[in-house]
Amino acid sequence: MLREEKNDLSKEKSKAAALDFVFNVGNEPVMRNAVNLTSHFGKTENLILRARGHSIPNAVALANILTETLLLGKSKIQKISVDGELPQGMNRMISTIEIIISKN
Repeated sequence: MLREEKNDLSKEKSKAAALDFVFNVGNEPVMRNAVNLTSHFGKTENLILRARGHSIPNAVALANILTETLLLGKSKIQKISVDGELPQGMNRMISTIEIIISKN
């Protein structure tokens, strides 16, 4: 019985993960990315924006454009995670951000 419950939980997690769309933000034009992501947002429950280093301002701008302009009243910023990592061979930290946008 316990194995069946674990299998059910893992199936639910995989379904939830399938409802998320992860987008790695780079240095592309922000407005072009925003327009492209609106079509993906209609097919998913959550939109996850990830950025590192110099791309973090673009991710923040993209989240603002999506929630306050293009998807006004249909979306909200659910969670913002800020972290840093120390890649091997580098002597400095690289900041990372993850912004989760969900439907209302």
